[in-house]
Amino acid sequence: MAPNPHNGSNPSNRWKAKWALITGASAGIGWALAEQLAARGAHLVLTARRTDRLQELAAALAGKHGVKVEIFAADLARPEAPGEIHGFTTGKGIDVELLVNNAGFGVYGYTHEAPESRLLEMVQVNCSAVLHLTRLYLPAMVARRHGDVLIVASTAAFQAVPFISAYAATKAFDLIFAEGIAEEVRQFGVRVCALCPGSTNTEFQQVARQPDRAFRYAETAEKVARVGLEGLERGKSCVISGAKNRWMVTSERLAPRSFVAHMAAKVMGPQSTK
Repeated sequence: MAPNPHNGSNPSNRWKAKWALITGASAGIGWALAEQLAARGAHLVLTARRTDRLQELAAALAGKHGVKVEIFAADLARPEAPGEIHGFTTGKGIDVELLVNNAGFGVYGYTHEAPESRLLEMVQVNCSAVLHLTRLYLPAMVARRHGDVLIVASTAAFQAVPFISAYAATKAFDLIFAEGIAEEVRQFGVRVCALCPGSTNTEFQQVARQPDRAFRYAETAEKVARVGLEGLERGKSCVISGAKNRWMVTSERLAPRSFVAHMAAKVMGPQSTK
């Protein structure tokens, strides 16, 4: 019997000559995912707000790996953006085999002091856009009985994290959403995985304005990207990057939720810088 190219028996070639769409591709984990997928021979649709960064990455990957790369600048804080991205790929006749919902950002500080508009934009990017893009691309995957979705969540998804309370809540949405639909579409040959990194060396800290102490043991974006792709290939519905992070999540499940939130506040609170 001929091997099924979609059964993961040859993980390194799973997305070779297939199209992958990556949101938030202009930096960090999204950039690393693009590099690793191009190295595997995947064609790429890269989307983010910064056209110049997308052009730089597209030229580098196409030149180095000989893959096709399309770019589409979009701001997922705009509710119309997911539909525009889908319209772009449809217009190009691109069948997206792998959807990577990577775009996201955080807001650090007291929730009652954070700009209301910024918090609502974060919910739009981290939750609504993830749901919208997944809903747009999933039907075609189900119809052809193969396809993959990687949703970048966070270890913050597993518990309340004061001072990034709304961000942690958005990532809890991403995690639960990914785990739920993974079971819905498994019967159709479609894989869905939530990637849960801890602190990672990306632009996230600067954008969220989080304190340095929260990134003391940060992993590289390259490591996180590799863990996510390998977890998706293995059919995992959730994968946590880093042994320390896996231990932390497991230990938190054994403690009262109020205690975990209280300890997180001591670590994350601005008063701990005194």
